[in-house]
Amino acid sequence: MSNSKSNTFDVIVIGVGGMGSATCLHLAKRGVRVLGLEQFDIPHGLGSSHGYSRMIRLAYFNHADYVPLLRQAYLLWQQLENDYGGLCGGGKLIHLTTGLYIGPPGCRVVDGSLKACLQHNLGHDKLSHADLAHEYPQFTLPEDYAGLRDHSAGFVLPERANSAHSELAMRAGAELHGREPVLGWTSDGKTATVTTTRATYHAARLVFTGGAWTVGLLKDLGVKLLVTRQMLGWTWPRTPDHFKLGQFPVWILDLPDGDNYYGFPMMPDNPGFKFAYDKRGIPSEPDRLQREPTADDEARLRPFLKDFIPSADGPLLSIRACMYTNSPDHQFILDRHPTHPNVSLACGFSGHGYKFAPVIGQIMADLALEGRSTLPIEFLGLNRFAKS
Repeated sequence: MSNSKSNTFDVIVIGVGGMGSATCLHLAKRGVRVLGLEQFDIPHGLGSSHGYSRMIRLAYFNHADYVPLLRQAYLLWQQLENDYGGLCGGGKLIHLTTGLYIGPPGCRVVDGSLKACLQHNLGHDKLSHADLAHEYPQFTLPEDYAGLRDHSAGFVLPERANSAHSELAMRAGAELHGREPVLGWTSDGKTATVTTTRATYHAARLVFTGGAWTVGLLKDLGVKLLVTRQMLGWTWPRTPDHFKLGQFPVWILDLPDGDNYYGFPMMPDNPGFKFAYDKRGIPSEPDRLQREPTADDEARLRPFLKDFIPSADGPLLSIRACMYTNSPDHQFILDRHPTHPNVSLACGFSGHGYKFAPVIGQIMADLALEGRSTLPIEFLGLNRFAKS
């Protein structure tokens, strides 16, 4: 455990959100003196790691190479829940509900999920239009739509999970500082120096898990990251029992233009039916994000319910803003800095990263301490963006 009077650590982690809190835990569990710096509260709801529920799924249409990482993430989510309950008296963090993926012929969500299932021998069922109408009458679907049921899908409670990672990290010896923005950093390859609004710190290694703020923290990365504003909505269904936890799955519905909507069963600790539009939103800067919802936000969300889930098209309860930090190919970036070998980074999660949080923590601890990871992350390295 670090001496609180010393400003020298083995590793400094910048950004203690979903990925950063997990990284701090994995480093602390390995006996490393780690400092986590967060500009906002720990935890907070101003980044990309909030919203009461985040989907987890093994049938991964985004890229089948993620599945081995997801298998490890599932193990670590369960370990986190067990440790949080045993050491801190915490409750459930994950709910497995099955996942329902729906779309027109040839759509990415259904065909890509099926490909992942077949490649990795994942439990699944193919569902015809008639099957969907019989088993999931909540949806009103065009006649050519079909689906796939993922036996292993569900959701994580992000606020609670971030708290679990943070508390367990501190119990393992990590020092976490909230409300301490980073003003600048330098590295000579052997020692990194970080200056904040409160102090100057030194460490042998530096890890960046700053989410949307990576754009400002790593200006020399050489890869363009685009931050976009994304909206989440909650309504009160006309038949709420049809969407309750234990009966309704997590779901993704693909549209003919390639965009999709997704959502969750209703939960006991926050009211309403949650759904969201997974389409690249308005480009934004994280410190200037329009967080207050507008009438246009509801106008963009509402028509989907009328067309596809009419019984959920009840009174609006809430609309909230989130952010995607999009990489050029919409896949993660997990690597060491191209010019600073003692600096590692995790960014560009492009709206589908939170489910990986505990395994990202393991990977970033590997990169910081060993310079490499035994997990298969080669396809997520910076070299894929190198010009030929």
